[in-house]
Amino acid sequence: MQKIGFIGIGKMATAIIAGLDPTRFEILISGRDFSKTQKQAQELSAQAVTQHELVTKSDLIVLAVKPQVLPKVLTELSVDLTSDKTLVSIAAGLTLADLTELTQTAHQPIIRVMPNINAQIGQSTSAIVKNDFVTDQAYQATQEIFQAVGSVHEIAEKDFSTFAAIAGSSPAFIYMFIDALARAGVLHGLPKDKATKIVAETVQASAEMILQSGEKPWSLVDKVSSPGGTTVAGVVSLEQNHFIGTVIDAITATVEKEKNLK
Repeated sequence: MQKIGFIGIGKMATAIIAGLDPTRFEILISGRDFSKTQKQAQELSAQAVTQHELVTKSDLIVLAVKPQVLPKVLTELSVDLTSDKTLVSIAAGLTLADLTELTQTAHQPIIRVMPNINAQIGQSTSAIVKNDFVTDQAYQATQEIFQAVGSVHEIAEKDFSTFAAIAGSSPAFIYMFIDALARAGVLHGLPKDKATKIVAETVQASAEMILQSGEKPWSLVDKVSSPGGTTVAGVVSLEQNHFIGTVIDAITATVEKEKNLK
């Protein structure tokens, strides 16, 4: 049974822990408030330990703290780190090179993973990349951990900022789109709760249609748009108001911000 330590017990860490098979992994957790951590440990069937204990006992150490806090945490950890410990960072903006520098250990095995908020319902879309010192066993175990809460995509680290925008931040944009459609429903007479449920179900099914059919999104737009019909009138209105360009601009702004988080 592998021992997995989580430093930082926020929403993402608790979602990941909740998805893990307790017969496969022994979970250790460490947070800023030890009494609170002990209570969380009971709820998560985990073991509350000090940061020092976590580092010395764990095979994989998941760094689940905010990017601005991570440098301080890694400086503290560096005293206890050894080359047989694999670090797994879910912090945005910090590259493998940045993390290596912060550990002050040239050959430290490090994996970067970027999950998204949908981990809370077991449907995260995560990116993963490793440095050259990670063993196959540690890499496979890390993939298994994040597959427990969704899908995992191996991508080049140079593409992490783009992934952060189109998968990490985009749920917020999708929520905005759903809310905008629901508000339009309210404008035309529907109650907000009912309109929101209708729109959310439609967005969910439309995404599943793309995944199951294998068709390109624009091909499906054409299928819904009858000549001279209502849908094409709406599509033309969106195009006239720069819908596609506005979305691309939002992604570009997100990518640039992610690159400058350090």
